[in-house]
Parts: sequence; C-alpha cells; structure tokens
Amino acid sequence: MLTRRRRVSIVIGHRGAAGYRPEHTLASYELAARLGADFLEPDLVVTSDGVLVCRHEPEIGSTTDVASHPEFARRKTTKILDGVATTGWFTEDFLLAELKTLRAMERLPQIRQHDTLFNGRYAVPTFQELLDLRAHLSAELHRTLGVYPETKHPTFFRNAGLALEPRLLEILRRNHLNQPDAPVFVQSFEVTNLNQLREAGLRTRSVQLLATSGAPFDAVAAGSGPTYADLSTPAGLRGVARYAHGIGPDKLQVIPRKADGTLGCPTALVADAHGAGLVVHPYTFRAENSFLPVDYQTSAAPTDYGRAIDEQITYLHAGLDGLFTDQADISVIARAEYRATGATGWRPAASYASSAPKTRIDAVNPCR
Repeated sequence: MLTRRRRVSIVIGHRGAAGYRPEHTLASYELAARLGADFLEPDLVVTSDGVLVCRHEPEIGSTTDVASHPEFARRKTTKILDGVATTGWFTEDFLLAELKTLRAMERLPQIRQHDTLFNGRYAVPTFQELLDLRAHLSAELHRTLGVYPETKHPTFFRNAGLALEPRLLEILRRNHLNQPDAPVFVQSFEVTNLNQLREAGLRTRSVQLLATSGAPFDAVAAGSGPTYADLSTPAGLRGVARYAHGIGPDKLQVIPRKADGTLGCPTALVADAHGAGLVVHPYTFRAENSFLPVDYQTSAAPTDYGRAIDEQITYLHAGLDGLFTDQADISVIARAEYRATGATGWRPAASYASSAPKTRIDAVNPCR
C-alpha cells in the first residue's frame, strides 16, 4: 500500500472557478485561487505538436469560438471518442500556435449566463502556463497552491500517437513537482494509465476517478477489466490503494438521491475507502438549483442559487477529505461552518440548515 498523509479537507477549484468564468482559462484558475481554493484542477489534452493544454475534452467546439473561424472549417470531423461518435474540432488536429488564435466560450450558457460576459476574452492555456500562474499566485498569496491535473481520454490519445503520460511526467519533473510531498494529485477515469505513470516514475499522489455506472474505457477497449462498481467495493478499493492514493467518486456514490430527488443517506463508500487507506474527493459541487437535490433547491428556476452551502456541509459530515467545486468561495464557507460544528459524523440537513442551530450529531439522524 502507498504511503498516506494525514487527512485534511481540501477545496479543489474544478476547472478553476467554472461557476464564474469560462472554464479552463487562466482567469478561471486565478479567480479560484483568490476565492480560497487549495488546488486548481485542469483537464489535460494535447495538440498535434505534442503540447499539453487545458480543455475539458479534446473536442473544442463547445468551449471555444473555433466554429467562427473559417480557416478551420475543414478541420471539423467525426471521431470515435471512447466508443461514442463525436463531431467537432479536436485539439490533436491543431498546432499550439493555431489553438492560441481561438478564444474560450462558456460551456453552459443557458445555466451560467453571467459567464457569457467573458466569452471571447481568454485564450486556451497550456499546462505550463497554468503551472507558472500557480507559482506566481502561491508567492503573492503567501500559501502553497496545488494542482490537480486529469489525464483526459488517455486511451484515445495513445491510439492517436500522442500519449499523455510521458508528457505529463516530463512537465512535472521540469517544474520540480514530481515528488511525494509536492502539492499535486494526478487523476484519471482509466486504470491502466495510472499504473503506467507509477511504473514510469510518477512519485506524486494519484487519484482513481469513479462513476455511478459503466467502466474505465481502457477496460472497455481491452474487453476485460473492472467496472466502476467493481472498483467501488471494499476489495476493489484495496486494489486501487496499490497504485493510487485516493478516489474521486461521483458525489451520488457518497450520498445518493431518493426517487423523489431529495438527498438520501450516505453509503459505505467513504468508510470503505478510508479502511483501504484512500482519501475521498467527490465531484462536482455546484450552486445552481439544476445541480442540487430537490430539498436543497430554493425555487423552480434552474439558474437560481440553491442551498449549496448546506448541501456541501451535509457531504462533509459524511467524511470527505475534499471536494471538487465550481464555486470555491462557497466551499470555503461550507468547510468553515462544517469545522465549527465539531466536524464529527454524518447528520441530516435539518440539523444545521442556515435557520437551525449548529449542533453535533444526535439521535435525530434518520440514517443511523
């Protein structure tokens, strides 16, 4: 089993501050840091000339203004991305210099209309540019900011002759971040590449991402291997602990929702993961009603903010070691309120909603 650190609850700026700025831009990452995020989370894809850049997917039609560039019209194509036919423009078909002529666009404009104010203002950053920003902000803010890169679709890029793993290792080494005590978590939804990274010399921490259904695509492509359900069992988690330091489950794997859309009771996942020596960092916490359980929504309007602080406190009481968030400032407040309650055990929302006194867990808990 890999060596673990003392448990600490961290705030991970998911794609930066994606609730306030177009995701995966330097402006988004900087804002997340200034709002109190401990780690900045980039998704990594690669250009045709082998440069790691920060984008949610290799397909960039929904996150950049590439469709408005007539010079790139012929680059639009259909590819099979993890078994799904996907049409658009792909980073591996662009040189970095070409990609730099594009500008970022809000990915969820119907939900985050405010973010569209910033459409067209920010370039696509390289991973190195993010690491440079991280170093600058760490010095300015007098605290060490971490980075939490995800290798996106590693099987897809390996088959395209643009493997992510050696490029990621090289850049971490060049920036003196490939150390056991470096403020870095490397994450992936696949299993093979996390093992390959460890075998190739990755010394920093890594996290196996999980999902509520399906299987890692490397297992799908090979025709055998564990499903996400397999990896989430006590035996599966013990297996994960042989090559990773933590898991990043969908938050519904930690506390699922009932049939009526309200929040249910915690599963055994956190306890089982801790029993295997793994930290637990679920994704993704967002403030808008459309992303919240019914009992945490404040109106019928999907774009209105709901009781996001209360939802996150509920989850923190389930024993989380950190969380991915689109609004880091909300998560910083939730963490502070959680700590103020004594940070002991799971409790139902009614015991610490904003209108209720903040008391420790008691016999009222319906999930005990």
